[in-house]
Amino acid sequence: MKLSVIIATQRRPESLAKLLASIAPQVDSDTEVIVAENGTPEPAQLPAGLPPLTHLHEPLPGKCRIQNRAIEVARGEVLVFLDDDLIVAPRYLEAVRAFFDSRHEFAAMAGRVLPGENPELKAGALAPYLDLPIVDRGDLIVEVRGVIGANMAFREAVFTKVGRFDERLGPGAGGHEEETEMSARLRRAGYLIGYAPRALVYHEVDLSRADRDRFLRVARERGRCRMLHESHSRFEVISKYAIARTRLWIAQALRLPLTRVAREERRLAVAEGMRDGLAAQLKESSKAFNCAP
Repeated sequence: MKLSVIIATQRRPESLAKLLASIAPQVDSDTEVIVAENGTPEPAQLPAGLPPLTHLHEPLPGKCRIQNRAIEVARGEVLVFLDDDLIVAPRYLEAVRAFFDSRHEFAAMAGRVLPGENPELKAGALAPYLDLPIVDRGDLIVEVRGVIGANMAFREAVFTKVGRFDERLGPGAGGHEEETEMSARLRRAGYLIGYAPRALVYHEVDLSRADRDRFLRVARERGRCRMLHESHSRFEVISKYAIARTRLWIAQALRLPLTRVAREERRLAVAEGMRDGLAAQLKESSKAFNCAP
């Protein structure tokens, strides 16, 4: 089985070098590596001594845009997508092959993502605001509803059937939700997604992520993105917002642990983002109505 490993990257040369070093010993004649760089004026200088790879470069920002270009040139039967701020476990590619070879019912894979360090020890009191894409559903292969962008894979035929990533979403565009939108498209097309515990990666614990303002900004961006690719009525959005405000007020009034308060703050920020998206939709509808002959 030929694999195409697609690594989306932007301005993280040190992290990218660590990832490439972790995956290089696993690359064989049935594996191609594509570094998909976006949002930089010139291509980054890649480390020496790596196996042959393809380096795509797009000056315009947009993770989905560069991933879609990589899909065009990829030759693998299975396309693996990795973020640039992680390293893969030994025998990672072997685990991906074994998953798709043995579980033909699954069209896509959600890999396991663990922190590379202890988040609580590194971030201390700010750990509840450390927004890492951790995925750990145990040691068994199970069906799941969605993939996660940091560590995911698809059979090549999926993109022929459902299309490529929505370029309105993801970093460099709307900010987030590209994998959520793709997962929903897969389910609507009748495809199944499986969790692969042995396809393990370790995510960097970046202290710049341990920031409440960033945590809430990202959540609000997710809410706005949700309104781009999902259908939510005005009543539903207003209800979600009211419920989220009430839940946060209760958590604060009861002086619940910060982990719970942070979770409710995130819920409210997502609802605020959905409200932002609703306002934008109403504005566009009003503009279209006023421009109608």
